[in-house]
Amino acid sequence: MERLETSRLLDDNRPSYQAAREAYNNVDPEMSRAIHDERALDHIEENTPSGGYLKAIVFGGLDGILTAFAIIAGAVGGGFNWEIVLILGLSNVFADALAMGAGEYLSSKAHRDYVLTEKRREQWEYKNYKEGEIKEMVLLFTQRGMSSADAELVVRKMAEYEDFFVDLMVTEELGLQLPDEDEIGLVKDGLVMFFSFAAFGLLPLLPFLLGPLNLLGDTDLAILAFACTGAALFLLGSIKSTFSTSTHWFTAGLETLVLGSTCAAVAYVVGALVGDFINTL
Repeated sequence: MERLETSRLLDDNRPSYQAAREAYNNVDPEMSRAIHDERALDHIEENTPSGGYLKAIVFGGLDGILTAFAIIAGAVGGGFNWEIVLILGLSNVFADALAMGAGEYLSSKAHRDYVLTEKRREQWEYKNYKEGEIKEMVLLFTQRGMSSADAELVVRKMAEYEDFFVDLMVTEELGLQLPDEDEIGLVKDGLVMFFSFAAFGLLPLLPFLLGPLNLLGDTDLAILAFACTGAALFLLGSIKSTFSTSTHWFTAGLETLVLGSTCAAVAYVVGALVGDFINTL
């Protein structure tokens, strides 16, 4: 029966991380072992592909929502009508989305270049003083709980494989995650940031698209925009929870809603105060 269930999980070339995650979510160690045994000979378990973009999605989405809300709050507090709010909002959201996407690309590229430079340095040290690098790794492993004899045996065996050992030194000794060396990954990082910022940043502005219909006044549109901002924050938090089983989607959504609403409230108060100050001049 277990074999049939494992086959079901792995049907249709289903990615192993999905099957492994399902076993974990169901707290089923027998199923987890069966999944690993099924593919033990020709497969290495990979991570959730989209999980690598989680930080950019959350960062870009939250920044987009709060940027749009700050514009709305400032404009409403300053007494501007829906046309001004929509013009300022759309132009700023797309301009900032481009800036954030470009910034993500450039910062990821700078970090990648730094890590690869450190990797080349470790490779040079390996070639010039291999024994010194072995001693450093032995010390590191003993500090993490291995006996000196075991650490010596393990490290010397791994040191026989240059590329593997250099990568190990970068990740374990320097604490740096090795990045992809191609440009495609960097471009993807920038695009994810751009689309996340733009998509979530547009949500608070949606009510103002009803302005030309004259169905609601500026105050009603602002109230509806505030509601859309709250919904967008909750949605972002809920999406974030799909990558983690430790937090329920409602709790994650509520957490993002509370934190984002606090920032949004500050933006509204500042906009109202600046508007009142300008009106007194």
